[in-house]
Amino acid sequence: MKMRKALAAGAAVVALGSLVLSGCSGTSGGGGEGEGGETTLTMWHNSTTGDGKQYWEDAAAAFNEANPEVTVKVTSIQNEDMDGKLQTAVNSGDMPDIFMARGGGKLADIVEAGKVKDLTDLIDDDVKTAFGEAPFSAFTVDGKIYGVPSAVLPGGIFYSKDLFAQAGIESEPTSVEELEDAVDKLKAAGIAPIALGAKDAWPAAHWYYFFAVRACGQDIIENLSTSPDFTDQCWLDAAENLNDFTATEPFNDGFLTTTAQQGANSSAGLLANHQAAMELMGAWDVGVIAGLTPDGEPLADLGWFPFPEVDGGDGEPGAMMGGVDGYSCSIDSPATCEEFLNFVASKEWQEKYADAFQTIPANQDATGAVTDPSLVPLMEAYSKAPYVSLWLDTALGQNVGNALNTGVVEMLAGQGDPQKLVDSIANAAARG
Repeated sequence: MKMRKALAAGAAVVALGSLVLSGCSGTSGGGGEGEGGETTLTMWHNSTTGDGKQYWEDAAAAFNEANPEVTVKVTSIQNEDMDGKLQTAVNSGDMPDIFMARGGGKLADIVEAGKVKDLTDLIDDDVKTAFGEAPFSAFTVDGKIYGVPSAVLPGGIFYSKDLFAQAGIESEPTSVEELEDAVDKLKAAGIAPIALGAKDAWPAAHWYYFFAVRACGQDIIENLSTSPDFTDQCWLDAAENLNDFTATEPFNDGFLTTTAQQGANSSAGLLANHQAAMELMGAWDVGVIAGLTPDGEPLADLGWFPFPEVDGGDGEPGAMMGGVDGYSCSIDSPATCEEFLNFVASKEWQEKYADAFQTIPANQDATGAVTDPSLVPLMEAYSKAPYVSLWLDTALGQNVGNALNTGVVEMLAGQGDPQKLVDSIANAAARG
């Protein structure tokens, strides 16, 4: 793929460790200019409930108040449906003006299709200064910027401190062996150790991603966006390590039919309601869990620790995996599209974003708004990480990423093995 080769060097690795951190329903398709200079912008985002959905409604209203001639028509789409709906929009040419983007190979594919506006010279200078160069790297293709970041989202294991105490676990696991010991203690106490929403595929694949970051050297991870190669032994080692861990039966009953974020019986809901002790997820999980607790408030005993180290791998200790959420403008969107993105990138609206989503804003001037205790150790580990890799499916693009995610679920379901998983990823990469 020509455009994939033009991605910025090391685009699979987001150089976010350099950030200084402190404590479809509705109408699809683009808007446009109507009579009298009035403009309607269509926007797709993935917050379907609670404070996150309200944030975008408030932001649209505030932008309209400041710009009465512009109406932002917001459509919320379930996260798991977003990629498919966006691909359909790309194929049909009926794109929303503003759409959620996660960068990496997925965004590069849409850029290659000629559907994304170059924002390099359209992002305000004060926004670029406040964000720094790092979060824009995920949205940079061939030296040009195609999206404005909204949040930085490193991953790790969220857990219930109360359930750990109930099972007699006195410290956070730092190695896979210690994690397996914690699993045994939780099961002995009658507690489901780890919630997993494998029905949605990508949460299950997160386990393989992290085992791969522990098994593979940084150079191999860095090259995924530009020249993916799955011949190195580390990919098979990672699959075998995951297969061995799965044999300890660490996941909730029915994990193959459990969703990730939809309701109390989702994996996030199980943790939110103390029906499971842990979940491997990105930083957005804090806000998702808060929306699924009985009182709709943040989980008081929520803690976090990095994915444990694995002996024998080439991965650099402390390396993390995560992503950057952001928003892009379709190629035919009016100028008010980038104006809206600059508007919500301000310190004020990034602070509101951090509060609404209980997450880490991309604007460094707004990180003081992060108050949830579970995010404090996450930000500390994040700032010390030698590098932060993009989620593998994001780095690889939709076709290869989907093959990877599906292959992991098949292995966990007993319908495949480590070698079949690696072969399926390699074959998808070869097809491009």
